[in-house]
Amino acid sequence: MSGTESGRGRGRRTALVATVAAGVVLAGGGGLYLTASGDEGAGTASRAAGAPVPPPLRLGGGSGGTGPDAGIAPGEPDPGGGPSGTVYRAEGPLPQGPSSAAVHRPEGLVTSEEVTRLAAVLGVEGRPALVGDVWTIRPEKDGQGPRLDVSRQAPGSWTYSWYDGGPAGDSCLKGRACPPPGEAKPPAKGSPVSEAAARAAAAPVLKVLGQDDAKVSATQVMNGSVRVVNAEPVVGGLPTYGWSTGLHIGPDGRPVAGSGTLKEPVKTETYPVVSAERALAKLNEESKGTGPIGIGGCATAPPAGEPQAPGEPGKDAPCQTVVDLAAPREVPVTRAVLGLAATDTADGRALVPAWLFTADPADSAPYTVTSTAVAPEHVVPPATPSPVPTPSVEEPAEGTEPVRRIESFTVRPDGRTLALTFWGGVCSTYTAHAAEDARQVRVRIDDKPIDPDRVCILVAKEVTVEVELKAPLGDRPVVDAVSDEALPRR
Repeated sequence: MSGTESGRGRGRRTALVATVAAGVVLAGGGGLYLTASGDEGAGTASRAAGAPVPPPLRLGGGSGGTGPDAGIAPGEPDPGGGPSGTVYRAEGPLPQGPSSAAVHRPEGLVTSEEVTRLAAVLGVEGRPALVGDVWTIRPEKDGQGPRLDVSRQAPGSWTYSWYDGGPAGDSCLKGRACPPPGEAKPPAKGSPVSEAAARAAAAPVLKVLGQDDAKVSATQVMNGSVRVVNAEPVVGGLPTYGWSTGLHIGPDGRPVAGSGTLKEPVKTETYPVVSAERALAKLNEESKGTGPIGIGGCATAPPAGEPQAPGEPGKDAPCQTVVDLAAPREVPVTRAVLGLAATDTADGRALVPAWLFTADPADSAPYTVTSTAVAPEHVVPPATPSPVPTPSVEEPAEGTEPVRRIESFTVRPDGRTLALTFWGGVCSTYTAHAAEDARQVRVRIDDKPIDPDRVCILVAKEVTVEVELKAPLGDRPVVDAVSDEALPRR
């Protein structure tokens, strides 16, 4: 459902129909359909007699997952709904789904030939060289041109960008700073290409990646001139969430940047799955909210001898807060499809069977929220961590305050530089700090007002700042030192 549709009242929606179709969402004539995936008449039937029992699926071990606290892109609302919580209500019958589905995991190593094929379709010339655990094709020193970096270990995470070295040394113009070699090329000027043209430009790249059947969107425009194509691949016949490919298409119709994965995860253990109805009930259980916050405290009885005003609570009156009185936020669910959601497990990041629900609130654009579909008796939740020493991040400098929340991070091609993305203001400067050990990396953003004595307008903007680590990040999770929460990697 498009976020640009108008008339969000319940009367505008047609009846929702449950249709048995293998992992596809159907939409026609303005109607919305809840779909099922798998064998006809399946459901959550018991496993066939004699079928091997899969090992327990151990969740945790990283910074991702499924459920109300995971799989949400920056800018999307928190499915938990804050202190009062959220209740997701299906606007029609929910699909039963198949009896089982498989986990898919990255396996193997990326070869030089695979990198060369991707480089060719991106227009990157040269042979890949192995630098540590990364295949790389980069422009010559002090030169300019495209650069491709691909992790050798599956799933083969790759990044593509254009670098412009600019003048150096004595060739610099007097009175102007010399840009360092490898500086990113500024965004091209011009009008963005159409959505159709952007899809066409991305098609050859997606084909080389084996993702030509991916769900593709091209509505986003960056810097007024670059069209962004996002593709969610199909793996094992099921749609995915959190395993996307992104391509930036310039005004000339050619890719100017991109990222994704090169090797498709392979099918591993198969688990019984629950119906969408059970998964939605679990999602609502996890979305109850954080509880009362803010104005609180119980009314107490007046001192002895003082009269109690009519209507005032006495010592036996129930204790309530302002937040206690607020009803949970209700959000309609207009689609449900069985898919695979990127989830951290004890054995690394994997694609785990999950129900993908389209939440369509009346006051904002639709978003996707996921709930693990694997039957709960086969799931081992993340263990409660034992108290262990954590690397400390130095205290903020005088006159600075830490930003409360970092949304996500990306890793630059060198493997050591983290780009931290968060929402900030227009009247401050921001500095990133990191403390690391062999177990994790903790990061914090300091906010310093540009002019503390000046009144600042409350305008939020997305900000990205970088911090360099002492050692390559590798598989270590990145944790927000303020909220103590693991950050999603984009």
